[in-house]
Amino acid sequence: MRIATRFTLLFVCLTLLVALTVGWFAVAESSRAQYATIDTSIDEVVASGLRNPNTALSNALYVVQRNNYNLDLDVVFPTGPPTPVKTGTVPLSGRPTFTDVRESLNRAVHVANLPGFQVRSLNVGGGDYLIVAGSTAGITKQNEHLALLVAAAALLVALLSLALARQVTRRDFRTMTRLIEYAGDVASGNQDQPTPQSEGSTDLKELREALVIMVESLQERIALEAQNAEAMQQFINDASHELRTPLTVVKGYNELLASGTASAELQARAVTRVQREVERMEELVRDLLLLAELREAPHHASQRVALSDLVIQRASEFTFEHPERSVTSNVTEGIAIDGRPEFVERLMNNALTNILRYTPSDAPVRIALDAVGSTARLVIEDGGPGLPAYGVRPQRFQRFDESRSRETGGSGLGMSIMADVADSLGGEMLTERSPLGGLRLTFSVPLAAS
Repeated sequence: MRIATRFTLLFVCLTLLVALTVGWFAVAESSRAQYATIDTSIDEVVASGLRNPNTALSNALYVVQRNNYNLDLDVVFPTGPPTPVKTGTVPLSGRPTFTDVRESLNRAVHVANLPGFQVRSLNVGGGDYLIVAGSTAGITKQNEHLALLVAAAALLVALLSLALARQVTRRDFRTMTRLIEYAGDVASGNQDQPTPQSEGSTDLKELREALVIMVESLQERIALEAQNAEAMQQFINDASHELRTPLTVVKGYNELLASGTASAELQARAVTRVQREVERMEELVRDLLLLAELREAPHHASQRVALSDLVIQRASEFTFEHPERSVTSNVTEGIAIDGRPEFVERLMNNALTNILRYTPSDAPVRIALDAVGSTARLVIEDGGPGLPAYGVRPQRFQRFDESRSRETGGSGLGMSIMADVADSLGGEMLTERSPLGGLRLTFSVPLAAS
């Protein structure tokens, strides 16, 4: 059953219940008032004869006639049948007995022997008793009529409430139906449907806005997952290709060595080439493992890394190991970041290794570290040939120059590793042309929490 139907039925049932309850209380109050009127008239008649039993009958008859009470008066004798003294509009439905007298001596009551009457008895002397009875048939008939009116009125109110509920909630339920259909379309993969407009209450407008945000987030997540899946497939293809090439070389030279026909010079060259390819595969596998670890970096506990000390130490070592180069360093002391020290060291090593591999031996190098607001900024630049394009995030296995092939360059993972390290530290890497003429790498990373 739809929510609109359930809501309407609940609203109608509650309205009907309230109307019937109010009507029942009205009927009950009216009935109580009419019973009280009959009891008052009976008590007045009985009170007129309580003072003197010898004149009780005549006093009672006088009060009834004077006030024109619609009451029945019967005298019950110790022997013999009762005698009617005055008969009202409705005669007694049975013959009163002394059992009825005993039950009604103190107050007006309903007795089983005289159904449809309120009865009270009065001692009139000589062992005789007067039965004063008032018919309740009119009250019963009126209550039945009122009950029918209440039922009809309650039904009418329920129908009116049904029409009112439909009128008031029509726009809300229409909007809710459209939102349900829209959510169903999105769930079935049809995400091009326009979001329905909200014509209802504020709650439905907020529901629509929340649904729109959820769908947009879902679409972004689906697009991101598709992009990641495509990137992962490309990564797997490139990795398999990069591994397949050295394996082919190793296999070929291994077969040559196993044939026993190669000369000593050729054998030495084959062993050297096999060793180089094995080292290349080892480096490639190590880089792949590091990339996989970087993807899990946010789940690892971070440490406080003294970035200034690390940069000073690595710049000093680079200057000492390569005295032919002009190395300038300008490092602000006391800068620290949150991260893993081995990741930061790998970033520095990759940047300086690329300088050694791809720039002339006399190309100048400049290293700078400072704090800009809440960010640590590390800049490493050189006077080499630079890159064909700047400002583009490096892709895995991407070589920026044809000369940087497998034979003369690396695997194409160095730049992407540096970018991933910056991402794992909550920062970013930017490539620009350096004023020195070559590549300028800028790493912006949040400072450590104080």
